[in-house]
Amino acid sequence: MDDLVRAAMARWPNVPDIFGWLSLTTTGQWRLHPDGKALSADSGNRYPTGESISNAQILGFISRNYHHDDTGRWFFQNGPQRVFVRLDAAPLILHTTDDGNRLQAHTGTYVNDVLSWLLDDSGHLYASTNLGPGLVAGRDLMQVLDTLSQPDGVPPDLDHLVSQPQSLSTLNVLSPFQSAGTTGIPLQVCPTDQVETIMGFVRNPALGYA
Repeated sequence: MDDLVRAAMARWPNVPDIFGWLSLTTTGQWRLHPDGKALSADSGNRYPTGESISNAQILGFISRNYHHDDTGRWFFQNGPQRVFVRLDAAPLILHTTDDGNRLQAHTGTYVNDVLSWLLDDSGHLYASTNLGPGLVAGRDLMQVLDTLSQPDGVPPDLDHLVSQPQSLSTLNVLSPFQSAGTTGIPLQVCPTDQVETIMGFVRNPALGYA
């Protein structure tokens, strides 16, 4: 968090939180909602897309001051005020680096350790990391899946696991993204509607609070 932001929080400690002004897409793009209606879904449960943010300084400021509270709601600390973020997928969107051996969050920060994997029944791959929960971006999905192996070197049968999501099947797998010396980390398969609960984040930050 920026020092200026910390100073502003100390000077104005009771500024109300705001909701509905910022969202994060499935590809890791910050989107602004000037009308404050990021959380207003239509009859088809579709949320507004908002406006793209192209200013590099603003994007960097948001990413440096992006955090979460104890309930799993993620926010941008804009000076003394928390701007809660609607998540289209997960708090972090993860990409592979050019060498394929590291993951990098959409904020620019590198992942040091993947603690577990979660594959939903729609084929989306999530990772619990030292930075927080993240979705592996679609363009990097196959590259990451190809790195996974069971401790005996055999690739996991993901098609079989996804076909039985209600079983909450779990395997131990290895990948280059976990800490060196780790013998295996869990890969679990679950129904899509259980991802938030299992990974501990909230896509719609106003639910139950606004």
